[in-house]
Amino acid sequence: MQEISALELMAIYKNVSVLDVREMDEYVDGHVPGAKHIPLSMIPVRNNEIDKSEALYVICEAGGRSAQACAFLEQQGFAVVNIAGGTGSWRMMGAPLTTGDQA
Repeated sequence: MQEISALELMAIYKNVSVLDVREMDEYVDGHVPGAKHIPLSMIPVRNNEIDKSEALYVICEAGGRSAQACAFLEQQGFAVVNIAGGTGSWRMMGAPLTTGDQA
């Protein structure tokens, strides 16, 4: 599985598809601008909502849940990249966050 840091994501997030797999309350508290939200537990039943034609950058809070989502999605034929350090690292860098339930 491919993996990049939150710092590397900061350079490209406006031009790639980001999937946030945290729970709704975590997502609402602050997420990468433009990130689509599908909680980890819903990935098996909602992966049809994800575009298979482009690489998907998957993020959670620290990197564990996103790695699980990447492993599953990779088995389903998706091109995925895990974000090491997750939103926690993103937040610590002072990178932009969107609050609320919008992407």
